[in-house]
Amino acid sequence: MRTLLILALALASFALISCSGGKKVSRIDVEETVDLSGNWNDTDSRLVADEMIGDALSKPWLTNFVRDAGKDPAVIVGAMRNLSDEHIATGTFVGDIERAFVNSGTVRVVASKDEREGVREEREDQQANASLETMKEFGMELGADYMLLGEINKIVDQEGKEKVAYYQVDLTLSHVQTNEKVWIGQKKIKKYIARKNYKP
Repeated sequence: MRTLLILALALASFALISCSGGKKVSRIDVEETVDLSGNWNDTDSRLVADEMIGDALSKPWLTNFVRDAGKDPAVIVGAMRNLSDEHIATGTFVGDIERAFVNSGTVRVVASKDEREGVREEREDQQANASLETMKEFGMELGADYMLLGEINKIVDQEGKEKVAYYQVDLTLSHVQTNEKVWIGQKKIKKYIARKNYKP
């Protein structure tokens, strides 16, 4: 009987210790770089977008357009294809690119296809429900002068517990009217990932 009681207490203690060993979650600064898996992450998205858009805006197409048209160009960010073997939140990358464009103050950014549908629904609703003074008209949208398209590729080289992940981001800016490519950018990232030996 005593043995059963001791066994029951030991099992209860083990269960209590097991249940109390939960996760620890800490809040960190969103600008802090944290690489847990070695995969593409928020830091890669932000840094690549800032660097590549900075490069695009330093090229002659921008000054040439402003000189010839007398206004800032309108840009739409199109599809960003993920050709890698991992899930990459391309929507976040598109958002980082749009933010870099807008914050530059040198180009205007046109809403994406999905965003435009929402705005058009609102405009249509205003025709019946908004006052004449505040109602927005159809046919007054800003047409994009340029479209940015891109893709993300990845190559992995692995041996045992060591791995090198190589990412290549290619972006192309084309004139919507003529299909002329006015800027082609490329950014490469290489990460070395090593698994530590498990030590109990």
